[in-house]
Amino acid sequence: MERAVNRRETTRRGFLKTAGGGILALALATLPFAKTAFGAEGKPAFDLPEPPYPFDALEPHLSRRTLEFHHGKHHRAYVDKANQIVKDTGLAGLSLEELIRKTASLPDKTALFNNAAQAWNHAFYWRGMKPGGGGPPKGALLDLVNTAFGGYGAFREAMLKAAAGQFGSGWVWLVREKGGKLAVTATGNAGTPLTGGATPLLTMDVWEHAYYLDYQNRRGDYAAAFMDSLVNWGFVENNLKAE
Repeated sequence: MERAVNRRETTRRGFLKTAGGGILALALATLPFAKTAFGAEGKPAFDLPEPPYPFDALEPHLSRRTLEFHHGKHHRAYVDKANQIVKDTGLAGLSLEELIRKTASLPDKTALFNNAAQAWNHAFYWRGMKPGGGGPPKGALLDLVNTAFGGYGAFREAMLKAAAGQFGSGWVWLVREKGGKLAVTATGNAGTPLTGGATPLLTMDVWEHAYYLDYQNRRGDYAAAFMDSLVNWGFVENNLKAE
């Protein structure tokens, strides 16, 4: 028993050490955007990454129809528009993350930022879900949630409250703040923690196109389904462990 407790404490300390560390460091290898500057062949700078599961894998919580429209229409449109705009800016050689950070504060690059950030946010969103997911995390990650929020129930409530309180379109995020503590935050439209000092760990898309075909105006029901049945805690752990 003592050995098991010590092993768990060692794992928890590893998470805490990572959570307290430096600049944004995500497991970006899980976001397979191509970084390809426009060349003689006129290749696009960014590809559209596929979700890491079949389109019907999240049913009954999110339908195949929702994922096909969301990914094939909305996400594709953001990637295509970002590729269209970036080719005339001299920025096509940047990674998507670099492009987002560089254009976030440039008024003349608002359209490019919006489309690039939405492309990134969506790819991050897909990987934060999985079939049979949701519910509380385990082990060291649950310890971090308990420390930050006073328990999983309070964390879940914070996510649902943020989803309900986000006026209009946007995103709800679980982030790691600069000091290492976990927090829940929301951003409007194409907003992303990539442009601030926090590290994104998980996101819930609360644009209407993310849920309307299945839930109509019941955003709260969608948010509850996301938390209870879809969250991929392994993805969150990977983002915490990234250096």
